[in-house]
Amino acid sequence: MKDIYENPLISRYASRDMLALFSPDRKFQTWRRLWLALARAERALGLPISEAQIAEMEAHQTDVDYERAAYWEKRLRHDVMAHIHAWGEQCPAAMPIIHLGATSCYVGDNTDILLLRDGLLLLRGKLVSAARALVGFAAIYKDMPTLGFTHFQPAQLTTVGKRATLWLQELLMDLDELEYRLTTLKLLGSKGTTGTQASFLALFDGDHGKARRLEELIAAELGFDGVVPVSGQTYSRKLDAGVLATLSGIAQSASKFATDLRLLSHLKEIEEPFEGGQVGSSAMPYKRNPMRSERICALARYVMADALNPAFTAAGQWFERTLDDSANKRLSVPEAFLAADAILDIYRNVARGMTVYPSVIDKHIREELPFMATENILMNAVRRGGDRQELHERIRAHSLEAGRTVKEKGLPNDLVSRIAGDPAFGLTERDIEETLQPERFVGRAPEQVTEYLEEIVNPLLAQYPADGAGEELKV
Repeated sequence: MKDIYENPLISRYASRDMLALFSPDRKFQTWRRLWLALARAERALGLPISEAQIAEMEAHQTDVDYERAAYWEKRLRHDVMAHIHAWGEQCPAAMPIIHLGATSCYVGDNTDILLLRDGLLLLRGKLVSAARALVGFAAIYKDMPTLGFTHFQPAQLTTVGKRATLWLQELLMDLDELEYRLTTLKLLGSKGTTGTQASFLALFDGDHGKARRLEELIAAELGFDGVVPVSGQTYSRKLDAGVLATLSGIAQSASKFATDLRLLSHLKEIEEPFEGGQVGSSAMPYKRNPMRSERICALARYVMADALNPAFTAAGQWFERTLDDSANKRLSVPEAFLAADAILDIYRNVARGMTVYPSVIDKHIREELPFMATENILMNAVRRGGDRQELHERIRAHSLEAGRTVKEKGLPNDLVSRIAGDPAFGLTERDIEETLQPERFVGRAPEQVTEYLEEIVNPLLAQYPADGAGEELKV
């Protein structure tokens, strides 16, 4: 419908895979997975649950009747109870044991953790893919000199490939952080109303071993090596804050990359992909606006701001739980994943299709290199018998005049001809030009790129699937 608000994260930006992950169908099917895991574990530990009841639940695990669920929610004003009744109508024999001993957070919070895990896996594949695109770019351009900038003022030379390793390094920092989140992620388990497992202890007639074993069985079925050791009714909301901090880190790295590319686009040195029929401006047909990089920055800003939401939620929880987290979580967590997903898709697209303009890069180098080469010129003149202190003052004065020529008159940098025309230096223009080879001014940049890629990056990325497109998600 076009007469109501449409979320652009859904309609324009996020991938189909990420949208499916946070869909109602994924959530409610996961609830049923958890109810099945609970019933299987309770049966294995001796509760009177039959194989026929389990089989009935399995037969209707995926065919959620949303009309009946809506009917029951309207009557009961409780979404978990509504889905218990809707499933119970499909599984009349199993109805008495569905959700046995559990509270709503058993399905709600454990589902959230499963979605966090699968969302991180999907982002991990895209993060690796974007990193691989930068690896290829850095390797190709590791030797190409380019102006380095500090404060966006021309500084010593670097190489195009070396600059790409700076972007790449930040992605790998994000990858390391993401892996930490995955390896430390644990289910809530079956903790009960205030986290004491009192209801399950009662079901097992006071057998603490079985109450503890119940959680181990559930965690194993869902692919986790354990559950959180202690909790209130919910898992600590610091978990959400930590995961969104990781997504914020990805957004920060992507925005830095995209901002650099926007600046390089202004300099006409490197451009993002531009399609043959793409329109850069409705008013100015000649324009090639870096709109993909701008979109990365826009979405990144949203993720970084959104990451504050779970921090405030975690800080504001009362005792064993309150419900002021629910509405916020429904918005902040999925939307952070949708936006991060879109950011990485665009990042990968841009990194795979950047266009480099060597002639423009060389032109900018030639405009600034005489200033950067003054120390080399000075040493060359001293070796020919010149006085270092006198020549230093002369070269300083020539540099200031050449700078004024460029800035005030808009003329080319004439420092070389000024020095060549000063007999105190005893140098010809050819002598000076021989020192102005850009590759002499890039330091160890090419070697740094090679060493970084071969020693650190390639061995790390080799641990991930070759396509890097994303992990297969469990349904």
